[in-house]
Amino acid sequence: MRIASLHLYPVKSTAAIDVDRAQIEPWGLAHDRRWLVVDAAGTRVSALTRPVLLTVRATPTADGLRLCAPGHRELDVAVPTDGPSVGVSVTRQPELTYAGQEAADWFTRVVGSPVRLLWQHDPRERPVSASHGGRSGDVLSLADTAPILLTTTSSLARLNAWIAEGPDPAALPMARFRPNVVVEGDLEPFAEDGWRAVRLGAAAFRFTETCDRCAVTGIDTATLHRGKEPIRTLAQHRKWNGATWFGIRMLPTDLGVLEVGDPVDVLESA
Repeated sequence: MRIASLHLYPVKSTAAIDVDRAQIEPWGLAHDRRWLVVDAAGTRVSALTRPVLLTVRATPTADGLRLCAPGHRELDVAVPTDGPSVGVSVTRQPELTYAGQEAADWFTRVVGSPVRLLWQHDPRERPVSASHGGRSGDVLSLADTAPILLTTTSSLARLNAWIAEGPDPAALPMARFRPNVVVEGDLEPFAEDGWRAVRLGAAAFRFTETCDRCAVTGIDTATLHRGKEPIRTLAQHRKWNGATWFGIRMLPTDLGVLEVGDPVDVLESA
């Protein structure tokens, strides 16, 4: 097995940034999900309610981000190291740092309603919940419940085979599932459900939980059209505990660098 691809989402709910290599930090891959768009009340603005966020590309730069979206000028945003704190309704993250009026205005034009861009200045302040597999000292970016989301091409192939038997047979791309690490190789579909420890390249990772999937996976990232797949098919084949499941969430137990093509070894299985 090997790493087939690596992906970052610097601003949560925006488009994937595909990379050949990524630095591992205790809270996830470097630059992944450290920024967030919120409304005037400090509530997260997500692609589920504002699919247009999926058209935004936030590319890391030496000192911040470069924002791009169709029909809008590019904007460079510096990391707001001395910006004011803003109260937010984010689980286990009471405050984030305001990234400035220019970034707020840019995202307001894209989204079509007043919003602000915020930055997570210190992920060490956000613990991983024990209910989601966290242990003492585990920390997290602005990802949902764990630093790393891993999927496999064999599982997607099986899911697409199931979808092909239904009323909307078009295959789905892996991008719908917004993974950080995609693994390919000779393995059974959904074998990753049983992985409890994995070595990616030279670094080890620990399983925290299987990933439950929401309706964002039903949004076509190119057209922003909402469809019933993959939730409809996952509900037929991969539903338990009232949710549908695809991919696994993991925590790094080593630091280092991941590169596309790195070998993948399962260290422990359930």
